[in-house]
Parts: sequence; structure tokens; C-alpha cells
Amino acid sequence: MKKIGIVIVFAFSLLISGCSLPGLGGSGGESIKVGTLSISESQIMGQMVKQLIEYYTDLDVVMVNNLGSSIVQHQAMLNGDVDITATRYTGTDLAGALGMTVVKDPEEALAIVQREFQERWDQTWFDSYGFENSYGFTVSKQLAEQYGLEKVSDLEPYANDLRFGVDNSWIHREGDGYEGFIETYGFEFPKIYPMQSGLVYQALKNNEMDVVLAYTSDGRISAYQLTLLEDDKQFFPPYDTSMVVRNEVLREYPQLQEILSKLVGKISTEKMQQLNYEADGKMREPAVIAQEFLEENDYFKEEE
Repeated sequence: MKKIGIVIVFAFSLLISGCSLPGLGGSGGESIKVGTLSISESQIMGQMVKQLIEYYTDLDVVMVNNLGSSIVQHQAMLNGDVDITATRYTGTDLAGALGMTVVKDPEEALAIVQREFQERWDQTWFDSYGFENSYGFTVSKQLAEQYGLEKVSDLEPYANDLRFGVDNSWIHREGDGYEGFIETYGFEFPKIYPMQSGLVYQALKNNEMDVVLAYTSDGRISAYQLTLLEDDKQFFPPYDTSMVVRNEVLREYPQLQEILSKLVGKISTEKMQQLNYEADGKMREPAVIAQEFLEENDYFKEEE
């Protein structure tokens, strides 16, 4: 996630120390290092990037999986520990890596991150894959029907009694985190339960939580028949998803620009939900899911 993940110990150490990832030096040689978050979406997209590069070039690709957060991914790029990060999100990088004010307009947000990453760090923020992975307040279908819940504001009369399960990192985020939510919507949840982001869907399905903060591209929302509530006060910024590539790598291997651009605008949010459910709901390997998508959409057809 997007934007969010579990900050694993070695990745946190990387952030603090600025040291290289274990076993990886800087860039060089004939290999490309692709970094991903721990979430399935990031690993599926990373596999698509890997398979396209290996199909259209003689380069080898090394996967650096399970980076703990977008900030850790960013630091790994600056260190040269990875050459490409497979999933970056406009709203997350605006507030995180860039430390800028959140922008609500999707096109403006994309233009800012593309300009700033070029100027500050000599990196290319590609145009979006076509899908967004935003946050969404989510309830069971039964609760939505019981209380007539359609939008986030509808939760206010019941908030004192509702159990709210949420990714711990979101609680402390500035700008688009919990504090900002309270300021925008004017109410809070006294019963708030921090948890690992991937567990919120099962918790809601099992009636262990009443409201959770989900990722809108997660396939378990439709698979579990959960209800996403409308963000009627437009609190969350856009989280359009793209890859980021170090320009040093693009200059060394200019053919990558065209190869990687093959994924731009090709995956809708609904399609990403399906792909994520293949991994999270059916427990299938991201590499297999990525290969099937590329084959079904004729990415390997040109040289047949």
C-alpha cells in the first residue's frame, strides 16, 4: 500500500542507519533490483515488473520483498538498495517522502510527485497503473442495513458503541491519519483497536469488529460482502498507484522506459481487487497471478 505495511525490524534498522539491505550492494552489474511492500498488491505488481523486464531484455531481476513501508521503500531507493519500487501512492508520498500538504485533486497530486521526485532525487514517478488504493471505512452488510449506513458521517450517532479496527500506523499519521479524521468529521471512536492491516477483513467478517479501515483495492471487501462507506467529506486524498524508478537505471538501460510503460493505465481498481483476492483469498502465489495477467492480456505476444 500502499502505502502502509508492517515495519519489520531489519527494514526499520535500514531507515535508521541508512545502511544497505543485507546481501545487496549498490546498483551495478546486469541485474535490476525491484522493491515491494509486504502486501499482496505490491508483490503482484513487482512480479509483473520483473517478468516484463526479463521477457524483453537480458537483464536479471532481483526481488527485494517485504519492505516495511513507503518510507522504507523510499530510503532503499535513495541508498541504491533497490532500483524500482513497484507500488507507490500519490497521497502517501505527498505526506510522507515529500512532507507536503495533502492535495485532493488526483491529477494535481500526480503532477506534484512526478515533478518533486525528478528535482529532488532524480527519480521518475511513472503515470498510474490505473488503479487507486485508498482507505475506506468499512462495515458488514448487516450493520449497514441495521443502521442505514451509506456514508462515513452516518457513523457519528453510533460511534461510542462501535469497535473500530485499524492499522496502527494510520492512527499516528499526520494529515490523513486519525487526528485529521477527527478534525474533518467532528467525532471519534472511543473503542479503537490497532491491528495488522491484513486482519481487519476477517475481524469484520467474524463480528469481532464493527467498523474497520480497509484498503479499497482489497479483494476481500467484495468476497466477504462488506460495505464501503462513502467518504462524504472527502477526507482522504487520492492514492493513485505507480512505480518509481531511479533515473540512473533508466539512463543505463533506456529500453526500460518503454517496457515499464506497458503497464501504465492497464489495471482498474476492480481488476486489482480481483488479483488481490487471488492472493489473499485463495492463497495463490503473486508470481503466478502476475504471469496469468500478463499472458491473458497478450504482454508476451509480440515475440511469439
